[in-house]
Amino acid sequence: MAQSGLSQAKNAKNDEFYTQYEDIEKEMNAYYEYNNDVFRDKTILLPCDDPEWSNFTKYFSANFERFGIKKLISTSYVKGYSNTQLTFFETSSEKYSEEMHNTHGKVFILERDTNHSGKIDFNDIEFDYLEGDGDFRSEEVRKLRDEADIIITNPPFSLFRVFLSWIMEANKKFIIIGNLNTVANKEIFPLFKNNEIWMGATYFNGGAAYFMAPEELYEPEKMSNEKNAYFKDGKFYWRVNGVRWYTNVEHGVRHEKMQLMTTADNLKYNKALKKNLESKYGTTAYPAYCNYNAIEVPLATAIPSDYDGEMGVPVSFVDKYCPEQFEIIGIGIGELGKELNITPIPKEIDATLPGHSSVWRLYLMNGDKAVVPYSRIIIKHKR
Repeated sequence: MAQSGLSQAKNAKNDEFYTQYEDIEKEMNAYYEYNNDVFRDKTILLPCDDPEWSNFTKYFSANFERFGIKKLISTSYVKGYSNTQLTFFETSSEKYSEEMHNTHGKVFILERDTNHSGKIDFNDIEFDYLEGDGDFRSEEVRKLRDEADIIITNPPFSLFRVFLSWIMEANKKFIIIGNLNTVANKEIFPLFKNNEIWMGATYFNGGAAYFMAPEELYEPEKMSNEKNAYFKDGKFYWRVNGVRWYTNVEHGVRHEKMQLMTTADNLKYNKALKKNLESKYGTTAYPAYCNYNAIEVPLATAIPSDYDGEMGVPVSFVDKYCPEQFEIIGIGIGELGKELNITPIPKEIDATLPGHSSVWRLYLMNGDKAVVPYSRIIIKHKR
């Protein structure tokens, strides 16, 4: 393989993570239990999803009749270099073409009982090549997007923002996987603020997901223990932190209000809060920001129930956000911080803060030392 092909292959592998079946099942069952008709008579598009390896098609084909799905469409992207793996769909099809295998994306459609078994399932999937490479931004996949009612997949993390924008421009329902930090993105945060999108119904264990990944990515010297990566039944699993389900499909969980304590009880009984406040800010009370009228709440679980002013909370707050309980005011970072009218950090202070590139962010003082917390969402109680 040429050097450019090697680089291309490596980049593709780094985005080639497959979601475990049980994680998909747990999330989708939550929507179905909330509303049995959520998938009924719907056309579901699973882009970036080759059913040879991905479990999304396997899951929805297994539940095609139970959910009452109208049509299931899966597409896969050809990576543009030779020796990409053949799928059994190709090798068992009269449409197989060695030339098209390396140059054309694939489409898989399930909507009828093709083998006359009396039920519609994985064995009835119809395979064909796409005209192009299967990139979700191509015109032909865009047409499939426009045909669909719901889009569900684990898109390449490197293209998450582009992928979500691609969905939103078509005003489609979706359930997709992404990194929690993406919430703070200037294009994505307003969608949360306006309740156009929210987090999914279930939570990956410890906020991290174990994805099936290409075996050649396994580097023992970079993976400190078996919790980071492991092999099971001949498959390689890689732990990825900060993974969440993103959606605009109703599931009910987001309307469950957080159980909170008063300011006094938090400061008295919440040991994690006390340790955080003392070690970072040298205080035993909720400190106020120096450049915005709000208090710092370093843990979402420590939001005081009796404080009526504005509060800065970690981005992980969106996991517990109930729109009937809280109002999202904004986020204190970058251009969005500027829009929030945060006073810029003075240049003489900013110059002493390594690793930062914008004065439009919240800061506090611990003695004569400036402290800039990670991205903070500004919220207040709805009374």
